[in-house]
Amino acid sequence: MSDGQQIPADLPKDASRRLAELEHGLFTSDLSVNEFLLVKEAGFHPLGFVMGSSIYHIGLQTRRWGKSQELDKLTGAMYDARELAMTRMEEEAEALGADGVVGVRLDVNYYEWGRDAAEFIAMGTAVKAEDNTSHRNVLGKPFTSDLSGQDFWTIMQTGHVPQGLVMGTCVYHIAHRGFGQALGTVGQNVELPNFTQALYEARELAMTRMQDEANRLQASGIVGVRLEEKSHQWGSHTIEFLALGTAVTKRDEAVVLPKPTTIISLDN
Repeated sequence: MSDGQQIPADLPKDASRRLAELEHGLFTSDLSVNEFLLVKEAGFHPLGFVMGSSIYHIGLQTRRWGKSQELDKLTGAMYDARELAMTRMEEEAEALGADGVVGVRLDVNYYEWGRDAAEFIAMGTAVKAEDNTSHRNVLGKPFTSDLSGQDFWTIMQTGHVPQGLVMGTCVYHIAHRGFGQALGTVGQNVELPNFTQALYEARELAMTRMQDEANRLQASGIVGVRLEEKSHQWGSHTIEFLALGTAVTKRDEAVVLPKPTTIISLDN
């Protein structure tokens, strides 16, 4: 591997051969043609498509029918499984001597042979700075980013550098309404405070945990934040809230933004 690096023990043996081939001129990438060109324009060249996977058994979690509460065991399982997949993707990038991974995607798949198991996959394109300047984050690891090639180019033009894909998760059970509560609101326009508070708190927990990860990277901000809601296979009253974004820091040197291109119309 690059600079004498060995394939990490938790990666498949075939990964060693695939990554070794990428060090001899061949590269693979899931970037579109336009994204590829813009990543090159930002001063990076692709090394190869990297990925990490974890098939995780999600344990049994008890809950109370009429109480809204976070389900700590499920929250921990969803977070740990994604971290395992992300770590293995980063290890593949490390083996290639990459500065970072762009266009990162996180997917969850379920299969017939395991209702309580799910495969968590992280994938993206490993890149290296063409001027050999290190762009690794404060933890000494390749940066990760879920920004598109276009957004990656734009954020680099503003003098910001990606530090890592940060996430926060919260699996929350929303209490069922009792018969009396449901009957009392029939035909009325009225807020449902128990639902409002439960969903509000769950989203806040996910957002706060994402920000905590950014603080550990000493980031100055998070761009491209999105908040996803999925019930997976738990039913409508148990929802995972996942907050995702790319943590960035500001470079010290002055930045001159490129001037907008003037479009000349040829129509008379």
